[in-house]
Amino acid sequence: MSTRRHRSAVACQHCRQRKVRCSFTVTGVPCIGCTQDGTECIIPQGKAQTPRVRQFLPRQQQAAPEAAPWTVEEPGRSMPTRSSVPVETFTLAPIAPHIERPKSVGIVNELGVSSEEARHLDEERTGAEIATAALVKNGKAGQAPFYTGESPGFGSVLDLCSPPQQPAPRHIMLQPKTSIPLSAEDREYLQHKGAFNLPRSDTCDTLLRAYFHHVHPICPVVDATTVLKSYPCGESNQCNLLLLWSMFFVAANFISADTWKQEGYSSRKEMKYAMYSRAKCMHFNSGETDNTVLLQSALLLGFYHSELDMHMQPWYWTGIAISLCQIMGLHRFPASAWSNASISKSQQHLWRRLWWTSFFRDRWLSLTMGRPLRINLNDCDTVMPSSVDMLSDLTGLPEPIANVYLPPNLPRLADCWVTMIHLSKLLGDALTLSYQPFGPQPSLQQVEAVEAEVKAFRFSDHHGTGQSHLTAFYLYHLQLQYQALLITFYRPFITKVPEGLPAAQQQTWQSQIRNKMDAAALQTNTILDNLVRERLLGFAGPMTPPLLVPAMHVHLLNCKSSDALSRRLGLNKLDLCMMVLEQMQDTHPSASVFRGIFLGAIRQLFPDYMVQASMPESAAPECPIPQGISPDDPAEGMTISEDIIDALMDEASMYNFWESFNWM
Repeated sequence: MSTRRHRSAVACQHCRQRKVRCSFTVTGVPCIGCTQDGTECIIPQGKAQTPRVRQFLPRQQQAAPEAAPWTVEEPGRSMPTRSSVPVETFTLAPIAPHIERPKSVGIVNELGVSSEEARHLDEERTGAEIATAALVKNGKAGQAPFYTGESPGFGSVLDLCSPPQQPAPRHIMLQPKTSIPLSAEDREYLQHKGAFNLPRSDTCDTLLRAYFHHVHPICPVVDATTVLKSYPCGESNQCNLLLLWSMFFVAANFISADTWKQEGYSSRKEMKYAMYSRAKCMHFNSGETDNTVLLQSALLLGFYHSELDMHMQPWYWTGIAISLCQIMGLHRFPASAWSNASISKSQQHLWRRLWWTSFFRDRWLSLTMGRPLRINLNDCDTVMPSSVDMLSDLTGLPEPIANVYLPPNLPRLADCWVTMIHLSKLLGDALTLSYQPFGPQPSLQQVEAVEAEVKAFRFSDHHGTGQSHLTAFYLYHLQLQYQALLITFYRPFITKVPEGLPAAQQQTWQSQIRNKMDAAALQTNTILDNLVRERLLGFAGPMTPPLLVPAMHVHLLNCKSSDALSRRLGLNKLDLCMMVLEQMQDTHPSASVFRGIFLGAIRQLFPDYMVQASMPESAAPECPIPQGISPDDPAEGMTISEDIIDALMDEASMYNFWESFNWM
């Protein structure tokens, strides 16, 4: 086989004179060489041909074939038919016919280019697109984001071709990739999993309302206007199934029992699992190439817990989300980058929400699961969020649709989200200061600086007039997060002191720390009492049960006191938390996990401890229920390892006992 490299079939006069490869067939006129040299790009007559650019199918052309059935029955249950929404209205990649490609690399096409040379051109095309977008600055909007990276990456190579005072931009927009065509086998698998079979129309409406009321205020990862306008009942009928299933899965936490019974499920958890499995299947098998959609889906799927993998799914999916953020460069988006005309305002707001939501999940999952922080803020310069980032995408939403799906007091909820991000930043400071096993010993000055910043944190009054129950719950939820942050910050200094603290003051200083920690745990119980009294526990989400763990740990340590009355008080405070977890465990599996762990620890301290029987919600009992074991209590069936119990009892341990999560 000849090793001679073929020249490009078409080149401009300037590149031919210089005997260099011309990018005309990829970028069109002008080519990259003429752009950099500032010369006129002239294509010889008779040589010009249509540039070989990537072709894209309009989204409406990517519908499923008519032969694809809409309703698919899964083994074991029948799905209702959604006749009002045909499958053709949803964006799906077409089935690609199987084509045998020539194995010989010496075959030459009609343009005189061998298949080997064609592959080289395809491989070079991405690089040419990156260079063109960074150097030509064509200003096209609405395309796929790409982050060239910082020095010493290849972004520094592009700087050599730019003026010294104006380096090449790091955030550029490329032509979006086409969806990977689905093979017949993949489509059949997705049909078998029920991915093309949406719930009933009224159930979809209920799930969407639940999502925008309960999930969007604390996890604003979707563009509300785009989703609600593209929903089948909206205008364009172009809805992304991967994103829709991911939203439905999280929203299932907040629907009534009548809704999931109407869909034929035996429990809420069964419905959540079915929707999660379909979203997961679509994530890996639908051929989705839009990194923004994959990121949104990963953040939502990060709320799934399963005993099969020791409840590590949130950590897994959040890791995928953070990786996608860094691929897209969302961690490096300073104020100067916002001036890039190729990035629309709506994209800027959405990307900032996506990044800080990933950051928020990273901090709190690190606390509750005892895993290292994935995001180092020293590598990040993205602007802190504001409520405008959440509210900006609602300007184009028609008022009738907004009144149906969006909650009242959304501006107040947007402020809560911004406050939660700032709390997450303080939590990261506390974890970095004291919980890195090989980190430096914190100094007294560092401890006092972080404590001053935490104490300076202020909340707005949560007893405002005209406030909805949803707003009241999230204001209480912020208080729960704040108390968990305080306990996390103070907890390590029960057994160790910072450097620079005089020996004569150590005992007094640690006693004060213990009192502050006990006060935060007591305040947690007060907040829980308010939530129960105001009947707001129904608004609790997957992130609520872990916030009880720090306070419960403090109460458990007080149960080891040498004073009998202190032990009884500690157990009573712990009982309140256990009852709240019991109330949430039918919806949130993590509540059962935490309750089972502490139940085993309590029985080690109080061997005669008995769990109170569950009280039916329909009516209050006429007489007190005697103590006994509830036969339906999920926590009763759990076997807790001695490693976890020892870690819970250890004064020097805070969240390291999560490392012993091998009892499932």
